[in-house]
Amino acid sequence: MVLGGRICMLAFLIALSPEFASALPGKEPQTAPEKGAHVVKASFGKLPDGTEIESYTLHNARGASAKVITYGATLTELTVPERHGKMGDVVLGFDNLEDYLGQHPFFGGTIGRYANRIAKGKFALDGKEYQLALNNGPNSLHGGQLGFNRRVWKAEALEEKNGAAVRFSYLSKDGEENYPGNLHVSVTYTLTNTDELKIQYAADTDKDTVLNLTNHSYFNLSGTDTGTILKYILYLNADKYTPVDSTLIPTGAIDSVVGTPLDFLKPTAIGTRIAELKEIGGYDHNFVLNGKAGTLRLAAKVIDPESGREMEVLTTQPGIQFYSSIGLNGSIKGKGGVAYEKYGAICLETQHFPDSPNHPDFPSTELKPGQHFRSETIYKFSAK
Repeated sequence: MVLGGRICMLAFLIALSPEFASALPGKEPQTAPEKGAHVVKASFGKLPDGTEIESYTLHNARGASAKVITYGATLTELTVPERHGKMGDVVLGFDNLEDYLGQHPFFGGTIGRYANRIAKGKFALDGKEYQLALNNGPNSLHGGQLGFNRRVWKAEALEEKNGAAVRFSYLSKDGEENYPGNLHVSVTYTLTNTDELKIQYAADTDKDTVLNLTNHSYFNLSGTDTGTILKYILYLNADKYTPVDSTLIPTGAIDSVVGTPLDFLKPTAIGTRIAELKEIGGYDHNFVLNGKAGTLRLAAKVIDPESGREMEVLTTQPGIQFYSSIGLNGSIKGKGGVAYEKYGAICLETQHFPDSPNHPDFPSTELKPGQHFRSETIYKFSAK
């Protein structure tokens, strides 16, 4: 009876306390899987100076996830379902921090202080000329030698009713990369329960400056190790684009896309007319989005016939840069050692126009003290 009583008491304690059960010899601790939207924080490695880089993985209630790290506020993974419900990572990148520290074409990074190109690295503001680093031929590209994608950001997980969210913040000091003004900037990533990756930008300055922020993710909707984007069906909500010179600097004109290889007003396979772009070998163009800048509206839609994944891009920005990964050539080994080939991904970077500080007729990228910069972009995923 005593033995039986002890067995009953032991069973009672185990039922009452999982922690008690996990402490028994030979019993592995049991962790209940987290349900619903949540954020998981972890270490992603350390910089050479010992600074720890953190990762924040956003999980929504439907099983999709997005991982962002504090180095560059960089999106490193985005896992969404294909037509049969199988999850797959749809952004190019690396498995480790060391590769992100090396040379690569801005995989997943938050780009600033000025995304895209500034001609000859020069612009004038308040009667003063500023000279930036020349890191793209004769021009400055994506913020200079050490843009926002190579800075360490602070991060905090946020309470979000309909998804999971994390906010990254960074102080770009006056004179950083020779841009004027102390700029306080934040980027908030939210993965909603309807498979939307929402990116919200905010910035304030204490001195007149210029600003152009975007995210530079490379999307392969079939999965990061499969095929090219040439069969993807693309729609761009843009009647016009900004023609460029041989160094990809806008001429100042705004031309119609009709009758050119840039016409995606009717959904068209990306590979249909890409061979006509012989000078640069593919798409690397800024499109002038229809609708009123500052209002959230559809900018683009991409369909991958193979996986059934569809991606809609909505934004408040005036332009979108469509880049067909013409700079990839197989020399970069990404996740799982996969070689990233030409046309292996599509970039749809929502932003202001290239070289806007030197084109008064373009939407202004100037930010003054007392003004509050705000913009929003949504990448919405579905599958059929």
